[in-house]
Amino acid sequence: MAQGKVTTNNLNLAQGGTPAIERKALFIGVGTKNTSAIMAINGQSDFEDLLGVNDSEIKRNVIAARDNGGENWQCFAAPRLAGYTWEDVVDEAMATVSPEFIVLCTPATDSSDLDAMHTKAESLRTTLGRRVIIATATAGIDAGTQSWADYITAQAAITDSVAAYRVGVVPQLHGNDLGVAIGRLCNDGVSIADSPMRTGTGPVLGLGAVPVDTNGVALDNATLQALDANRLSCVQTYVDYPGVYFSNFYLLDAPGGDYQVVENLRVVDKAARAIRLLQIAKIADRGLNSTPLSIAANQTYFAGPLRDMSKATTFAGQHRPGEIKPPKDGDVTIVWPTTTRVEVYFKLTPYNSPKEIVGNIALDLSGAGQ
Repeated sequence: MAQGKVTTNNLNLAQGGTPAIERKALFIGVGTKNTSAIMAINGQSDFEDLLGVNDSEIKRNVIAARDNGGENWQCFAAPRLAGYTWEDVVDEAMATVSPEFIVLCTPATDSSDLDAMHTKAESLRTTLGRRVIIATATAGIDAGTQSWADYITAQAAITDSVAAYRVGVVPQLHGNDLGVAIGRLCNDGVSIADSPMRTGTGPVLGLGAVPVDTNGVALDNATLQALDANRLSCVQTYVDYPGVYFSNFYLLDAPGGDYQVVENLRVVDKAARAIRLLQIAKIADRGLNSTPLSIAANQTYFAGPLRDMSKATTFAGQHRPGEIKPPKDGDVTIVWPTTTRVEVYFKLTPYNSPKEIVGNIALDLSGAGQ
């Protein structure tokens, strides 16, 4: 008769949390100090010690991001000397840093620069499984030589005909607009599904001086609208409403694409990061098979990130929706093309967000004279 045996195993069901990539940005640009380092920075950091006493393009934008990023803001910064190759800096940083945004403070000058950025972003996705959005500056106006009409024409040429859904462009009209935008996007006081256009969280902070053109004409809303129409992400103002705010943060997706604004891509990327880890945990696990019981169980398993992202809160009578709507039956579908390959399809549904509000006022004269 065999001896009795007891075996107790610890099972790992992949139910833990996942690393938070969202709201982390890597700033790359010309600096004056620590020009070979990749540094972690937060709101308590000594900026002069890390980025130098003198002004520089990276310091200016990192400070603007801090001012707009809220109390838990943090980022990574890679100052470099002029003439650096940003692709090499990205490759170096990827060994130790996994950001949501790569922020290029040195201005892009033509459409080929934007194509190269998209190629790099897609390369990181296909080789490392990392999903990044590259946000780049373009130059502000040259007040010595350019009128606003000249500037609009030059800027429009940079984004014209570019299809790059992982790239966004911010003209440095005030010298630090890119940092302002990234800080607003990385503020953890709001959801990643919120547009930087939101006004309820207040105006932008720390924006540089209002620029003028070669004729001494100050930047106005007509110019901002013209830049906006060319998919350049800019600040905006409202007549008789104090403060400066931001417009959409555009991505250079093709016409009709799903990712023309940053908030759409951010929620899909967040879901994809979490789902990828669940996929890895199921490799060669026979518990994921083609039986109806397994398919039902694993539809629930893979829908976990969508349920987490859909959690809403209600406080003081105000309802705050989740990042997406709660998943419904059919939003996760599992298909077995072969006995060793399984395909899982996910559907995410965002909430509506009012970016144009039309008020219609009628006069009721039915009781006039009574």
